[in-house]
Amino acid sequence: MDQQAPRGGKPALRSLTAFGGAIAAAAAVVVGVVLAFVFAATVVVVGLMLSLLVGLAAFAIRAGRMGRRRDKGEGDDGLIEAQHLGGHHWVAYGWNERA
Repeated sequence: MDQQAPRGGKPALRSLTAFGGAIAAAAAVVVGVVLAFVFAATVVVVGLMLSLLVGLAAFAIRAGRMGRRRDKGEGDDGLIEAQHLGGHHWVAYGWNERA
C-alpha cells in the first residue's frame, strides 16, 4: 500500500507555502502594473513625437506653398535685369525689389 502523508500533516510548511504564494502573486501584480505604466508612457511619447512630426511637415508644406506663390509674380521668371557698362562693370536692376 502507498504510504501517503495525511492531509492535515505539516501545517507550518503549508502556511509557509501559502505565504510565499501570496508574495509571488503580489510581486507579479506589481511587475504587471509597472510594465503597464512603462508601455503607456511609451505610447504617449510616440504620440507626441508623431504629432510633432506632422506639425513640422505641415509647416514645411506651408512654407513651400508660400515660396512658390512668392516666386510666381507678375511675369517674374526669377531673372534680374543687368546692363553691361564696359569692361568688368555691370549694373543689375530689380534684385532688391522682390517681396
